Amino acid sequence: MPGGNPVAMTEGKAPALHSRYNPQGEAERYIDALNPGGETGYFILIEPGRGYLVPVLQKRYPGAAMIALHLDPAFKPAAGETGVPAWFPGQEPGLQRFLEEHIPDTEARFVRIIEWRPGLRVYGERYLRLLEEAAEFIRRIDASARTARNFGRRWLRNFFKNLRLLDSPLKPEPFNRPLAITGAGPGLEEAIPRIRELKKARPLFVLAAASSLAALARGGIIPDLVFSADGGPWALRHLYECFRLPNRAGGPPPLAANLCAALPSQCAALPIMALNDGSLWQRIVLEGLNIPSLTVPQRGTVGAAALDLALSLSAGNIFIAGMDLAVRDLKTHARPYGFEPLFRGTATRFHPYYSQIFNRAGEIRRGGSYQIYAAWFEKQLAGWPGRIFSLGENNPVFRNLKTPAELPGADTAGTHAGRRIPAAAGPAELLGAGRRIPAAAGRGAEILIRALSVPALAETLIGELAPLLCPDRGKIPAGELGAEIQALARPYTEGRRG
Repeated sequence: MPGGNPVAMTEGKAPALHSRYNPQGEAERYIDALNPGGETGYFILIEPGRGYLVPVLQKRYPGAAMIALHLDPAFKPAAGETGVPAWFPGQEPGLQRFLEEHIPDTEARFVRIIEWRPGLRVYGERYLRLLEEAAEFIRRIDASARTARNFGRRWLRNFFKNLRLLDSPLKPEPFNRPLAITGAGPGLEEAIPRIRELKKARPLFVLAAASSLAALARGGIIPDLVFSADGGPWALRHLYECFRLPNRAGGPPPLAANLCAALPSQCAALPIMALNDGSLWQRIVLEGLNIPSLTVPQRGTVGAAALDLALSLSAGNIFIAGMDLAVRDLKTHARPYGFEPLFRGTATRFHPYYSQIFNRAGEIRRGGSYQIYAAWFEKQLAGWPGRIFSLGENNPVFRNLKTPAELPGADTAGTHAGRRIPAAAGPAELLGAGRRIPAAAGRGAEILIRALSVPALAETLIGELAPLLCPDRGKIPAGELGAEIQALARPYTEGRRG
């Protein structure tokens, strides 16, 4: 590690960020006093300067990975010498995406933040904001990891079950058309008339979260594509709405779904666009089966995932509606909503309907997840293209996304990705049909089990699959994981769909 007199330049001053005489010894004493302890897989270093902390942590935690978050570009040469992935302000991707690329959701329990506290004296508020962003990332992936621990086996079971629904998967092909995303927040009710106006004025592609289907149907809107990524059984109530929509040419709308989502067997009748979350195990299976798919990372909130999907599909302007990320008095979602019959059906004189929804609204507020996701959106907005607009009342983090007086851009027809898109093209023409995939469930399990025996793939696959199948055991042998996968897939490798 280089010596010398490392300094950080701030507003024309040169306050020392490290000891002038023995910076390595200073770093060792600092870690002694901090005594991180516990099982740690990843350290996030907050402005570690010239990186004197790195060799100390590498010696004491030889299996741990490190990520350095900097505030001063003057430390780029030193960061290169440490060999630790480093982020600097203004770097692409943004901070949250950088952390996502280097720390899997499943590892949230094993992430520790290490501050180099002299940086607070040097950088003040900037240092605190960087620290808060790192803490926010850990809170968000911890929420995702808790879900994975609770539902991991169900997700894998869904995956093999859903492979049987892919008779003719859609081939994702980008198009050039304005697109509206509808979430199920209370603000969707106010946005529906505006969406109807836009749809009448010119072709508008509507991408609907499954939870928004009932409200859209009441407002007279049939979406062009339905999005689902929820692995819980409650998601089925929303998807059943696909088959209650008014008849239209070509039947129910196509479905874009992560194959770990809960999908009813009726979805075999729908054209399905397969999505993957970017994990190696999903990509290996889908590529091995020649199933076309788009990568849409798990974000914890359907609105963020739907926006990723929209930006991948359309080169036109993007409109968002129903992304309140908040409860309005007793209104937790746009009405009607798939769970309403549950509350009304269990209402009694001693347990009235309004008491139930009052309790539900309170639970959602106390849960705090809306605040986590709103903060994520706020950080991301600056890096998104200037073609995202807000319709109706969305969360205040979208306040700078002005709603234009009329739909901007002559992007209703033309070519995109080498294809001619007619102005009146329907969803099937826009998205493109794939070929039939026979016996996908059984072959998918075989592909994944074989991949576990490939040394170059095994470590990553075990790291991804073990937390889903055996969340309390850590890493387990590849052979045992293969047996678990075979047992999960067996009910779907033969017999009828279901």
